[in-house]
Amino acid sequence: MRLMTWTAIWIFFLDQVIKFHVLFNVFGLQWQDVRVPTGQLPYPPPVEVFPPFLVLTMAWNRGVNFGLFAEFDMRWVLIGVAFAISIAVVWWLRRSGGSKWVYLSGGLLIGGAMGNVIDRIFYGAVADFLNMSCCGISNPYAFNVADISIFLGAIGLAFLSDDKKKAA
Repeated sequence: MRLMTWTAIWIFFLDQVIKFHVLFNVFGLQWQDVRVPTGQLPYPPPVEVFPPFLVLTMAWNRGVNFGLFAEFDMRWVLIGVAFAISIAVVWWLRRSGGSKWVYLSGGLLIGGAMGNVIDRIFYGAVADFLNMSCCGISNPYAFNVADISIFLGAIGLAFLSDDKKKAA
């Protein structure tokens, strides 16, 4: 459990530090620009880091994956879902245990989920800015460190969990 906790803390910290740096240093936004009460969130011009492989492109995601359901005000529902999933993962791993990779995966998922929760609380949307394209294919979507962690954590929990009850 300690590995899961520390992984979640470090992923959360890494995600928030990178978001802060990109939003306020790279894009040059001001705090008053991104506060929830201001309504319209800013979309600064893209910053080409290593084009086309890495371009920082601001995308405020008010919905779920790929902006689905963004037209609905689901911020508090999605915050509740993130907490519910995180609690369920902790409960599941306390109950059934697992290898260090399973605990690491749980920490990745929880840390990423909490990173996106903070965005929804402070900005009203998740701050996505990493855009990667390759080989003549232009990717229209952006993501962040928390999204990567959630994805890797979910894959790890799905494929690395050793549920002996299923085998019996």
